[in-house]
Amino acid sequence: MTLLIISAARSPLGQFAREFLIFGLKQAWACLFGGAMLALIIATKLLWQPDWALHRYDFLFLAAFVLQGLLILAKLESWQEAKVIFLFHVVGTAMEVFKTAAGSWIYPEEAFFRLGGVPLFSGFMYACVGSYIARVTRLFDLRYSHYPPFWATVVLAVLIYINFFTHHYVVDIRIGLFAFAGVLYCRCWIYFTVDKVPRRMPLLLSTLLVAFFVWVGENVGTNSGTWAYAGQKAGWHLVSWGKLGSWFLLLFVSFVLVSLFHRPEPPNASPLAERG
Repeated sequence: MTLLIISAARSPLGQFAREFLIFGLKQAWACLFGGAMLALIIATKLLWQPDWALHRYDFLFLAAFVLQGLLILAKLESWQEAKVIFLFHVVGTAMEVFKTAAGSWIYPEEAFFRLGGVPLFSGFMYACVGSYIARVTRLFDLRYSHYPPFWATVVLAVLIYINFFTHHYVVDIRIGLFAFAGVLYCRCWIYFTVDKVPRRMPLLLSTLLVAFFVWVGENVGTNSGTWAYAGQKAGWHLVSWGKLGSWFLLLFVSFVLVSLFHRPEPPNASPLAERG
């Protein structure tokens, strides 16, 4: 029986199952900050009472701060990753202030820690994306082939970010931005090591997959009533598929922000742990 188990584990199917399990566990670990925030959003929606002294949004803001501190103290996140999270918080909050003022979405509950119509915990929702990308870079020792010139990725990221503001007043150029991203990254492959053997996939495909799971997270957030898009005021429904495209573009902004701390390396670079 023992020999049969060992033989099954060493078979191609057994090796695939083992690597798939490790892949899932590492992905879950990379989502630690985002998963904790979603859990807090769901738990507070179920448990919070309107007559409690502390507003729900303020609790989420304070809890995110405490969670970030605990992750650093426990050395589950590095100071570089904390810098990424802070940068995402600033960039995300700036866009939130503009978008809520423009009526794109609302936060229906009260908050003391807020900027305009934006409770400050919302910046941590963008920081979850930055945390994930920074952590997954380390956990999977990500490498890239045919990565575009850094200046070109910055140009794309800046245009994407600006368009999220300007499309309210002038022509929306997101179709052109999709084309720009496709041309820029079409030859780029991302290499990741789950266990021992490096695997690879097109960066555009990996970006689309991450955007899909962020879109799923948005549905959790809106279903809990934590925020609501303009079309959801009459009742909850799935976040539009157009938001999937928005997150697809925003992830290229995310890549650039993370690359300020973790520069993309080619497949033959030394392991990330050795590079510090």
